[in-house]
Amino acid sequence: MAGILSYLKQRCQGDWLIGYDNRQFYQTAKDFCRYCQSLSAASKSSQILLVETDPWRFLALFLGAIAADFSVFLGNPQWQQQEWEQVAQLLNLGGNYGKTIVLPASVSNSLVLSPAILIPTGGSSGKVRFAIHTWETLSNSVVGFQQYFGVSSVNSFCVLPLYHVGGLMQFFRSFLTEGKLLILPYKDLKKGERGAICPQDFFISLVPTQLQFLLEYAPDWLSQFLTVMVGGAAVSPSLLTAAKKQKIPISPTYGMTETASQIATLKPDDFLKGYSNSVRILPHAKITIIGDYGQILGENETGIIAIESRSLCRGYYPELFPEKMIFQTDDIGFIDKNGYLHIVGRNSQKIITGGENVFPAEVEAAIMATKLVVDVAVLGIPDPTWGEAIAAVYVAKDQGISSIMIQRAIEDKISKFKQPKHWLELKDLPRNQLGKLNYQQLQQIILNSVVMPIN
Repeated sequence: MAGILSYLKQRCQGDWLIGYDNRQFYQTAKDFCRYCQSLSAASKSSQILLVETDPWRFLALFLGAIAADFSVFLGNPQWQQQEWEQVAQLLNLGGNYGKTIVLPASVSNSLVLSPAILIPTGGSSGKVRFAIHTWETLSNSVVGFQQYFGVSSVNSFCVLPLYHVGGLMQFFRSFLTEGKLLILPYKDLKKGERGAICPQDFFISLVPTQLQFLLEYAPDWLSQFLTVMVGGAAVSPSLLTAAKKQKIPISPTYGMTETASQIATLKPDDFLKGYSNSVRILPHAKITIIGDYGQILGENETGIIAIESRSLCRGYYPELFPEKMIFQTDDIGFIDKNGYLHIVGRNSQKIITGGENVFPAEVEAAIMATKLVVDVAVLGIPDPTWGEAIAAVYVAKDQGISSIMIQRAIEDKISKFKQPKHWLELKDLPRNQLGKLNYQQLQQIILNSVVMPIN
């Protein structure tokens, strides 16, 4: 990766990094590259765990390490003790964690691909794993993005954490396509800061909770963007409807850490014309739908979503996937006759109640459509009669709203067997920075709480 510093020097002669000293950025990356090279010669290690809260320092150290042919594990500063203990065991850290460190040589020697970019996945909702990416897999994602949107350069307004794939890929798109990059922490955006840019020239990526906030407090500003990509968690139909009314150029996306962010996306023009519950597959990916017995299903047949992509990760540390692997997700969906992918829900979250299959996303959408709640999660809990009973945990829009009112509002909207038998009101649902629910914590809250049955 010797050419990275030369390319970075060229980029930093302009104003690529908006609101930051480009020359200082280059110098920091160059100095860290030399530091890594000296460490490699002394310790025989060629990997680091990168844990930085400052986004500009994070990127400079990241590029410096890659330029020195170091593999980089991206660390999440928001990890709590449980996650850090998992990472410490996986990377042989002992008690030395929570900061950027050079990894032990034993870890360095266990990685076949080098340099690799190891992006964390899991954590709050499960065991922490690192998806093994390379410069090539991430670059392939950028090329697919360019081809799909028909752009030569990508300007990114980034409010997502860079140690998550959703934030990191915004940097890669701007860096590799000679676009501009503005990084603004979401907390500053909520305070009213907007950055000195022309929004109509920029892509912005949001998670649903961020979209909901900006629709309420800055819809006119948001509507000016070239494209507003929304992903990271399921987006309720009511939120998409509200965005459409405000003429926000929304681009719902489907992707994951393993695929280097999005592999299927709906263009804003299609969204504003009325499409909202489907996405188009990007040029660098191929999606097939797999049945219960491994057979490939036809159009409009629902099954497991399987992915082939040039942006697919090479494995989970420390194991590599087999060559030309087809990656089977936990997601359920179908492809219609026009080639649009529809996401139905997650297989692992499927509720089987009284012999009937229920996907939480459908029930959540019906509850959100009542406009009586601002957030909701649906999941199954053990039940001696039904096997599983459907439970809904919600945040009411107003104090006077009761679960009885919500139940009555959905009575004629979804089948009776899909309607929750238990309800629990909370002030907030346990979500991470990307809006993803912590299902383990939520399940425990339900089981430890007194819930009100609906007969």
